[in-house]
Amino acid sequence: MKLQKEQFDVWCDRLQLSAEARRYIMEIRSSDPSRVVGGGRRSVSGRFPSRKMQFTIQFESHKVELPLIYTLEHDSSVLEFYDQPPSIKLSYQSTDGRNQAHYYTPDFFVIRTDSAGWIECKPEEELHRLSEKNPNRYALGDDEKWHMLPGEHFATQFGLWFEVWSSAEINWNLQRNLEFLQDYYA
Repeated sequence: MKLQKEQFDVWCDRLQLSAEARRYIMEIRSSDPSRVVGGGRRSVSGRFPSRKMQFTIQFESHKVELPLIYTLEHDSSVLEFYDQPPSIKLSYQSTDGRNQAHYYTPDFFVIRTDSAGWIECKPEEELHRLSEKNPNRYALGDDEKWHMLPGEHFATQFGLWFEVWSSAEINWNLQRNLEFLQDYYA
């Protein structure tokens, strides 16, 4: 269930968030999704009726984003999550050395009990392709996790995080069980 104003204020105080970060998160919490998602040639889009959020959450891919939604919906450390939050400005250097800057809409913004940030969902094979095309944007870190470096840079100015969630991280046994039990939870 969404945090009430007093609960949100206590959460912000506990995390010692700056006034700028609080305003930014409040804008995300009060905004409609910044765009309506649509399916592509290889993906199936849809809407998930979130009990946690008490409204529907859009997904653009039933093979990557929908499994993350099930995970967020049933993770007790996740307080709130929003699809298609307002765009953020990414700045980075292209492989030919030119400075790039553009607005980008991450897939989700997540508020956890101890932190908050953005999540971008990508198929593992696409991340490999993207990292070869522009390693200053996507990179596989020493921690064996994918990183979107300009997204992480943007998030740190607010004391928040930016994660890339790869299809390789999906626990398909858990996903099948969550889908199977969905009616029971309802």
